[in-house]
Amino acid sequence: MKFDRDTFGEIFLTLTRNRSRSLLTAFGIFWGIFMLLALIGAGNGWQMMMKKNFEGFATNSGFLAAMPTTEAYAGFRKGRSWNLTVDDITRLQRQVPQAEIITPLIGKWGVTFSTDEKTFRGMIKGLYADYQHIESQEMKYGRFINESDVQQLRKVCVIGRRVYESLFPEGGDPCGKYVRANGIYYRIVGVTFNEGDMNINGPISESLVIPITTMQRAYNFGNVIGIICYTVRKGTKVSEIQPVMERIVKEAHYVSPTDRSAMLSLDAEALFDTVDNLFTGTRVLFWMVGLGTLLAGAIGVSNIMMVTVKERTVEIGIRRAIGATPVDILQQVITESVILTIVAGMCGISFAVLVLQGLESGVNANGGDIRFQVDFWTAIGTCALLAVLGGLAGLAPSYRAMAIKPIEAIRDE
Repeated sequence: MKFDRDTFGEIFLTLTRNRSRSLLTAFGIFWGIFMLLALIGAGNGWQMMMKKNFEGFATNSGFLAAMPTTEAYAGFRKGRSWNLTVDDITRLQRQVPQAEIITPLIGKWGVTFSTDEKTFRGMIKGLYADYQHIESQEMKYGRFINESDVQQLRKVCVIGRRVYESLFPEGGDPCGKYVRANGIYYRIVGVTFNEGDMNINGPISESLVIPITTMQRAYNFGNVIGIICYTVRKGTKVSEIQPVMERIVKEAHYVSPTDRSAMLSLDAEALFDTVDNLFTGTRVLFWMVGLGTLLAGAIGVSNIMMVTVKERTVEIGIRRAIGATPVDILQQVITESVILTIVAGMCGISFAVLVLQGLESGVNANGGDIRFQVDFWTAIGTCALLAVLGGLAGLAPSYRAMAIKPIEAIRDE
């Protein structure tokens, strides 16, 4: 295709002769490309925001917790309360080889943490060092609980972000300082800045984490634990071993194997899969809406080119009479259609980028890092799609123009 001065002159004449139709058609292309890119960019940002809520959690993890029974079994009445124990951890590690990590969690709510001047009300979590395989820790200062802390029952702690900001508003590294919780002093060895909506037995940002052995002795938990956390080995699904683990635990505690309400189970792997499927479906929907709008715009371009060809019948006939070939006419009409489509589309791309940039700036005003923009290759692919649609939109009008004969054009005049 030749993009010379005559071509752009013909496009200008097309626009001025059919001003209202041209503006409406250009707006259709503009709006279609804007909708497509804006939806894709917003979808990317939304997906990133959702992933940040789950950030740090193992995607192959599951959790078990004891609940009151709802069935009588083995001489015990229904409604009986029972507890998981440390022995269940050993039992599951021995009988469920498909599980990679099995670790307990103990929680105590409504505890007041204090320094010499500040206080904060949160919760204490007792953990083993391998809990990091369940929920990886983003350490701002210091370290997480380690095996030596657990074995030696050390009175050390890791504090969450909100605890740190409340007790130490001046900032700085608090490691080595002490926090008092229910009359017991714990030396701070680390600060974790984990965030997100997904949490196990309370958000870690509002928690004081101590070795589980220290918590068992200091708060009289004995052998009782609150939650069993586990991950599965590669090639194994959480849904495959979850019923097996429930059966083993229920059997050890004389709970009916058919009592589904007696144990709370959470399959994080299924949750992550559901979210991924939701994102996939949303992306498909966005593309369908955007492409549908673009197709409507392309049909509008084809219609306006049809009207233009009809109005220029005499002009086309004269050009044919003085030597213009059918290919010249075909090239002229398709070129006009492609340029009209691309110009309107590029305006839509520019506007979409500006809107997405404004949305990104607003969301990240507090220091976030959420990206709403579309990537470079998506923009390039969209431009190529515009060119193809423009070419297809000009095919029917161009064939109609090629069929015009000089004598018919003169008779039409």
